[in-house]
Amino acid sequence: MDMKIRYYIPNTITALNLTCGLVAITRAMEGDLVTAALFILLATVFDFLDGSLARLLDAGSEFGRQLDSLADVVSFGVAPGIIVFNMLSVNCEGSCNILDRYAITPYFGLLIPLCAALRLAKFNIDPGQRDSFSGLTTTASAIFFASVTLVIFLSGRFYTLLPLDFLPELLSMNRVLAILAVFFSYLMISDYRMFALKFRTAAWRENRLQYLFLIGAALLIFVFSLSGLPLVILLYIVMSLGIQGKTA
Repeated sequence: MDMKIRYYIPNTITALNLTCGLVAITRAMEGDLVTAALFILLATVFDFLDGSLARLLDAGSEFGRQLDSLADVVSFGVAPGIIVFNMLSVNCEGSCNILDRYAITPYFGLLIPLCAALRLAKFNIDPGQRDSFSGLTTTASAIFFASVTLVIFLSGRFYTLLPLDFLPELLSMNRVLAILAVFFSYLMISDYRMFALKFRTAAWRENRLQYLFLIGAALLIFVFSLSGLPLVILLYIVMSLGIQGKTA
């Protein structure tokens, strides 16, 4: 394969990631939060593919790494931040809370892109974040808020073995959503070690944590359907904090 073409392939996939983020932002600004959330999830697929293809084709480059980070800021920082800002703004109407009344609460959503940018800048200069991550990845944070959006607006449309009828109402509460925005923003810039979902071999002993997470994630989605998606990210955080601990 031609050298230039080999490098173009993963960078083109990264550009698709960025495109999905831009579409998600425009849809969120128009109030179509479900479509915005779906494009964020699609961006995560491209984000996985570009890195995998770069390794497979041995086409990694400094340009590709920088482009990937810029795309991630848009797709996994700005896009979910605009979604959360939008939901918090709508929920402010008629609220008695002083932060809602003066339209301060929505700005908690902007912590997400701010901390995503800080987290990605730290990642770019830290060679130690290959087998595990320092802080929650922007992808995991984006998946959480995209799935929260889908749970709020679509949860009643999917069959589930064990309904969590209280979850959409709980997640749509301004205080809960604002606290989640602050919590996830903090995790992104924290020094907590988060395990990477990478398999160097198929051996159980070397990848026990990853296998246990995948089993738990599959069970959550099987039992709770759409409502299980944000629970999968919470499971990932709990397992990381419980097993990896905090860096010195």
